[in-house]
Amino acid sequence: MIASFRENMAKSPEYARFMPFVIFVAITAIGGMSGGSTMFWSYPLKTAVGAWMIWEMRKVIPEIRWTLSLEAGVVGIVIFVAWVGLDPFYPKNHLLFKDTTGSIWNPFTHFGEGSVIAWTLIVVRIFGMTIIVPPIEEAFYRSLVYRYIVKYDFTKVAMNHFDGVAMVLCALLFGFAHFQWLPGILCGLAYQWLAVRRGHLGDAMTAHAITNFLLGVYVVWKGGEAWKFF
Repeated sequence: MIASFRENMAKSPEYARFMPFVIFVAITAIGGMSGGSTMFWSYPLKTAVGAWMIWEMRKVIPEIRWTLSLEAGVVGIVIFVAWVGLDPFYPKNHLLFKDTTGSIWNPFTHFGEGSVIAWTLIVVRIFGMTIIVPPIEEAFYRSLVYRYIVKYDFTKVAMNHFDGVAMVLCALLFGFAHFQWLPGILCGLAYQWLAVRRGHLGDAMTAHAITNFLLGVYVVWKGGEAWKFF
């Protein structure tokens, strides 16, 4: 199975950007539907599988290389502020997601306040959402979907090619894949702008990582209803 995955990654640019995302989402969905302890323990599994997939992706997707810039830092912080600040002012995506109030990912409610297991799971989750999620999601949305909308043979479209229609459609897809759809759309627009501006995914990945890390820290610091952002 591993050999087949590697072979397909090397043969197909579409597979290399699409399949890791699908596997990652599938593990997330299975964990969420299972409930109980599985909901929590699926995240370390997803993180480990994601880390391995990124290692394999690096060999065939040259644009997933981390980079640092002032723009990436600013975008990451601004999107975090928008994600939290806009929350009371718009209806959530109840068409695709159930209301998570009361079934949010909070290991303290399952393993006990101050539990070592709970803290370990939280650290793993913040690590996963900061380091693992950005490369997988950016390769799928910003590298594959955006360019595929522009042209069927997406590898013929340069990463720095600007297409307004593709940018909006890709941002909408990214946004409505989240319960908090409005800041999700803003994310999609901002991260795509970084990808087009730089011609690679490095800054978009960094901005994505900063947003997610700040959300993770905010959730742990604030507690209460803030756990819905996990």
